[in-house]
Amino acid sequence: MAIPYYHVDSFTDELFAGNPAGVCILPAFLADSIMQKIAAENRHSETAFVVPRADGDFDLRWFTPKVEDDLCGHATLASAYVLALRKHNVWPVRFHTCSGMLTVAKNPVAQEPVAQDQGSFEMDFPARPPQPCETPAELLPALGLKAALVMRSRDYLVVVDHAEQVRALKPDIAALAKLDIPNGGTIVTAPGEGGLDYVCRLFAPAEGIDEDPATGSIHCTLAPYWAARLGKDTLRAQQLSARGGTMQSTTSGDRVKIAGSARLYLRGTLEI
Repeated sequence: MAIPYYHVDSFTDELFAGNPAGVCILPAFLADSIMQKIAAENRHSETAFVVPRADGDFDLRWFTPKVEDDLCGHATLASAYVLALRKHNVWPVRFHTCSGMLTVAKNPVAQEPVAQDQGSFEMDFPARPPQPCETPAELLPALGLKAALVMRSRDYLVVVDHAEQVRALKPDIAALAKLDIPNGGTIVTAPGEGGLDYVCRLFAPAEGIDEDPATGSIHCTLAPYWAARLGKDTLRAQQLSARGGTMQSTTSGDRVKIAGSARLYLRGTLEI
């Protein structure tokens, strides 16, 4: 079986930056075990599987190298970008997922047909505001921190005072992997610098992702937190991983709109 396959760098307008995602276009979902093996073979933090529906929408699922994920931003962005490359002409595109209906629109500056190597899109995701929680005794030591504000949604949210603290983190990945965080990880964030509202990093080793380069879904939590703290709805953020990533988020009630760019690195065919 020949499967159209794309490798897309998300949340960047440059190749070899942002977060690589695999995108497979299928007539119907494969067996879960096969999709999991494809994701493990790809070794991206996420591989997306996209299936066209009879009503013109799409079904969408995401797999890390270890597990099926319940929400993924960068692979959703990559999937929309691939559909634009394949001349899909109804926007916003509608994805049916285990986290409900997710829509992706072309940004106003990108209403012209997307170039072969670049595109800008805005995703509409559910807000997941963080809530007070009991801090696991192992969490801050695993991050190399002595003190921080800790909250939780799907992920733990760890808030520190300065961007340099986030940049300088050298966490104990093995210790983080032992924390009980179903379908989640640990976000570390701080106020931004130089026109950025906030910075962040994400560690999710239990999902097979020691550190995610540029993550969309965490802004479902980060955007409500920083919007309330800073008193503004539209925010600019940077993920301080080695590859880096930039995104803009806008809170609107129980939704968060997350905007970013993407670049095509590779297209080809998987033989299954």
